[in-house]
Amino acid sequence: MKIVFTPDWFLTSDILINVFSFVILLLFFIFAFRSYKLSRKKRILYIGMGFLLIALAELSNILTKIPLYYHTQIISNIGTAIISYDIVKTVDIFYYIGFFFDRILTLFGFYIMYKLPLERVSGEFFLNLYLIVIVSLMSQSYYYVYHLTALILLIFLVNKYYKIYRKDGVANTGILVMAFVLLGLSQTVFLFSKLNYIYVTGQLMQLASYIILLVLIVKIVKDGKKKKPSGDYPRHA
Repeated sequence: MKIVFTPDWFLTSDILINVFSFVILLLFFIFAFRSYKLSRKKRILYIGMGFLLIALAELSNILTKIPLYYHTQIISNIGTAIISYDIVKTVDIFYYIGFFFDRILTLFGFYIMYKLPLERVSGEFFLNLYLIVIVSLMSQSYYYVYHLTALILLIFLVNKYYKIYRKDGVANTGILVMAFVLLGLSQTVFLFSKLNYIYVTGQLMQLASYIILLVLIVKIVKDGKKKKPSGDYPRHA
């Protein structure tokens, strides 16, 4: 079974997009946490935590793809040694583990942004976490299960934050909704990753969604510098 659907000519660009995504997601978490300290709004904190998990997922993706895409002599020797000492039958298991963490962290990140904050952690939370683990394991053989689950979670997220935007009318929330919509569209495209160049289209759409997040970060920084005369800070999300 093919582990990734990336065309050979897109390998380096694929890694660079993941690195860019990781940096943006990490920055978003930092600014969300700073905003939470000012406003004490748990919604902002959990958005930040969700994007932190997705940032860690991107990091797992990067660390998995680099040895997979670039077969250096050191990596080749390590793989040969692992097989020779019968530690595992194939080094592919390490790639599967890396992508498993990528998927489970991403899905859990989307889930906590949608479901939390909760008054208390209920049995439903652990049931959904269990289902996310099952989906992440199944997606090793059926890749579309992961993308379909991510799409469903993103639809819930768009619906939730669009209602918040309609209620509060905060521009930053509207920008966040746009990012979620584009992320959802990218997951729809990823469902057809086996077709030629479709993976590239999905990855570029996902990149565009993170660029929107970068725009949101810049706007948050500018808003933060415009301190109101009353001493209050503009709302961020």
